[in-house]
Amino acid sequence: MAFDGTWKVDRNENYEKFMEAMGVGMMKRKLGAHDNLKITIQQNGDKFNVKEASNFRNIEIEFTLGVNFEYSLADGTELTGAWTLEGNKLVATFTRKDNGKVLKATREIVGDELVQTYLYEGVESKRFFKR
Repeated sequence: MAFDGTWKVDRNENYEKFMEAMGVGMMKRKLGAHDNLKITIQQNGDKFNVKEASNFRNIEIEFTLGVNFEYSLADGTELTGAWTLEGNKLVATFTRKDNGKVLKATREIVGDELVQTYLYEGVESKRFFKR
């Protein structure tokens, strides 16, 4: 329930390096770093509804904690995986369909921010969101 609300990206840390590791081309990386992403999260028990709105796309995702689902990143990379709740942190492990490599992600509330961390091929990035 702490995740509930609408969160707008405020700043990024190492996001372009992360996108580069993911194989995103230079032009898409430059655009992606300024996507004005807004995430709306609604939690009902172990079910989540997440709406993502950016300069590039608007999508709605529904998932249940611990249940695998398919997801496509804004650049078209297809993944399969699941979110779990570890303490007060949402933790995801996704596997890329194209190369089998693993993308890890976490979401946690730190102070008044939602911090989303990505880890792929040893490159870590953070995106900070404010309500």
